[in-house]
Amino acid sequence: MGRIREALVEQRDVLFEGACGTGKTLASLVPALEYGRAAGKTVVITTNVHQQTRQFIEEARAINAQEPIRSVVFRGKASMCHIDVGYEECQALRDTTRELVDKQQDIAELEQRESELLDASKDGNGEAAEARGAVMEELDDLETSIEALQEERNICDRYYNNLTGDTDEFYSWLYEDVRTPDDIYEYAHEANLCGYELLKDGMEGVDLVVCNYHHLLDSMIREQFFRWLGRDPEDIIVVFDEAHNVADAARDHATRTLAERTLDGALDELDECDDARAESAANVVGAFRTALVDTYEDSFGFGEREAVDEEWDDVSIDREEGRDELSVAFLQAYTGQGFDTDLEEALALGEELDRRYEQAYKDGETTTRKECPTLTAAAFIEEWMESSVAPGQYPVLGVRRTETGVVGRAELYTCLPRQVTEPLFEELHSTILMSATLRPFDVTEDVLGLEEPLTMAYGEQFPEERRRTYAVETPALFASKRDDPAVQETVGETIEDAVRFTPGNTLAFFPSYAEAERYYHRFSGDSTPYLDEPGKRAEELRQEFVADDDAVLFTSLWGTLAEGVSFDDDDARSVVVVGVPYPHLDDRMEAVQRAYAGAFGEDGDDDAGWRYAVEIPTVRKTRQALGRVIRSPEDFGARVLIDERYMGSNHAELGDYSVYSSFPAEERSEHIDIAPEKLKFAMLNFYTDMDSWGGDPPTP
Repeated sequence: MGRIREALVEQRDVLFEGACGTGKTLASLVPALEYGRAAGKTVVITTNVHQQTRQFIEEARAINAQEPIRSVVFRGKASMCHIDVGYEECQALRDTTRELVDKQQDIAELEQRESELLDASKDGNGEAAEARGAVMEELDDLETSIEALQEERNICDRYYNNLTGDTDEFYSWLYEDVRTPDDIYEYAHEANLCGYELLKDGMEGVDLVVCNYHHLLDSMIREQFFRWLGRDPEDIIVVFDEAHNVADAARDHATRTLAERTLDGALDELDECDDARAESAANVVGAFRTALVDTYEDSFGFGEREAVDEEWDDVSIDREEGRDELSVAFLQAYTGQGFDTDLEEALALGEELDRRYEQAYKDGETTTRKECPTLTAAAFIEEWMESSVAPGQYPVLGVRRTETGVVGRAELYTCLPRQVTEPLFEELHSTILMSATLRPFDVTEDVLGLEEPLTMAYGEQFPEERRRTYAVETPALFASKRDDPAVQETVGETIEDAVRFTPGNTLAFFPSYAEAERYYHRFSGDSTPYLDEPGKRAEELRQEFVADDDAVLFTSLWGTLAEGVSFDDDDARSVVVVGVPYPHLDDRMEAVQRAYAGAFGEDGDDDAGWRYAVEIPTVRKTRQALGRVIRSPEDFGARVLIDERYMGSNHAELGDYSVYSSFPAEERSEHIDIAPEKLKFAMLNFYTDMDSWGGDPPTP
């Protein structure tokens, strides 16, 4: 805590790695809050894991019980809106509602003035009588304007009540404790108020804000978010939890897409538009649509079009030299005075149409706030032609099947996260990035664009004798080996041994949901098997699993249960990681590797691209999974790595295929290399030493 506070005084960033369950949140939050209060800063703690948000709220409540702090938990408008309107509609409703309230306030002031002038005129003041006439005339105009507003234009009754009612009681309630967005929604629902707008108005100058990553990583949202806080960026300290996820989240927030449907909507809009610029706009938008469709249609080989399903699938359009295939197709399809000139006219027309749609909604001419596809399309095409050749940008096409057939979209994928994070870190006072898996620090610094941060690493803080980490000598589960019946038999038997010789529940993590399902169906042990499936609520499954006392949960290392979720004590005794969870190595991932190699390698060193983009993030996934168990000094458990690539004894023999050296030194020193048939004896002895068998242990 002392080192973190010193770093904040010096306006330095902090990279803080600590083993799971050792108290990173409080160790970061307490000095940040203490310094923030002394220096007039606001602390923002952010995560992309729902479980961690709940934990932050509990921590903040515990702090507030000892030392009162003003805290808010912020969530996006979509989940807090009582009338379920979109962002643009909400903005228009706010404007017209505030305009109504402003006019009503003007009337109240004029009525007061009129009363004063009436009294003066009764006393014989001729100038007052003349002035009163002018005030009465202005009052009539305002009342007429208000009647028109109320009859013809859209307003939000709940926001109106915010502006005209007494909200002191709400804010007293808000700051008595740490209120969740659901708490605020319920309060506002009962009081016929807009809780989202009340929350925004109540954020100025607070001590602590809990929010999601996107409030910081999305540049447009961030600008508004800081304005609601009433703070300049240099007066904000941000604590990023699960900070090993920041790179992927930043990449996702920087990615831009344009769907074929939006292009069709823009062409329909322009076809109906009576404006001289519409022809130029349609010319450039139409050329891009033609290029988009032609490019993905030309990419299909025999039977590939029929194989397209409902999920977006990438079509590679990148070329070794020059522009991508979509850009080339666009330049070939375009004919006219110059696409730059046509784009300027398209953007100008789109902006004007967008203003018209907003005014029409405010005036009550439409019941919804219409979007402007021309503006969206023109802005994206301009960015595509400017940025698709920039370093770190990967242009790609996507296709999927809809009810009307195959459709496409263009996507600008950002390969280098620091293009998003570096400007953010530079403008903030300081950041604290904490995780159980941030090392190697030099890689994190490079990827996120940090300059000379304070780095701190605290390994396993709990008694070493209460844990074991076994690296089992099963065949390396390369994709080419996974369907081998002999490999499946060895792996399946090893899993069953690990489960059988665990006195309680076992977590089993796999490189994919498909592999998890494969071994779920192969499992024939006495423990109750549970299967985590994509697209289904994992929290309900987790609760069922932890309520059991002899179960095994089969899930993916890329799922929601592999990090940010605690399985304390009897919730899970052993954790099994099967295979090395390398991501799907498609063209997109290869683009990321090339970008990393170019940015961080020496003389085009491709190894840097693999290490930064693939191997280190993959090992972090495994380390996160291992951290789901052993969460306190009294806890105990076994971690089982089923794949010879985790072993230290054959590290040199496997060469580049080994991942042993990617673990921090103190972690890999605990890897106990073991043959599959000996695992059950080792686990039996360990759990016997822990005196954890309720009765007679199983017999090997």
